[in-house]
Amino acid sequence: MSKAPRRNDPDRRSRIVQATLDMLVEHGISHITHRKIAEAAGVSLGSMTYYFDGIESLLSEAFTQFAYQMSDDYRHRMEQARNRDEACEAIVDMICGEKIATSYNMQVMYQLYAYANRNPALKIIMQDWMCRSQQVLEAFFDPITARALDAFIEGMTLHYVTDRNPLSREDLRRMLAKIVG
Repeated sequence: MSKAPRRNDPDRRSRIVQATLDMLVEHGISHITHRKIAEAAGVSLGSMTYYFDGIESLLSEAFTQFAYQMSDDYRHRMEQARNRDEACEAIVDMICGEKIATSYNMQVMYQLYAYANRNPALKIIMQDWMCRSQQVLEAFFDPITARALDAFIEGMTLHYVTDRNPLSREDLRRMLAKIVG
């Protein structure tokens, strides 16, 4: 028994965006539909076209929201560091921790990478995300090192959740020490 839809539902749009991310994780980008998203969000199919011009605009908003949330989490963790050593420890936490390197987040990132590769407009989301990450790192490191660290975090996070034998925190610390000199 489902509830009758509410006429004034201020959370409807955000539920659609969140359901889009959830469906990306569950089905992959090539297998999501308006119908699946509407069902997961608990909204009518008409709500989809009311709020979004099409699947492209919906995916763009969902990926943008995800990238900003990840950036906020990243920034928040790095802001806790008071010096370079603590910044390096924060990087290890982001790679190994359960806040950023979650299975859910990795699934959304994989989908975003694949989709942005075929959709130049979505590359801007990725580029802006990288810029935000590098700016946060520049509070502790020069711009070139910040860029190297950003790539390291991105790559090692993927390795950490995929590798049969992920590197230990100590191994990651040693690798970071080599990058930051």
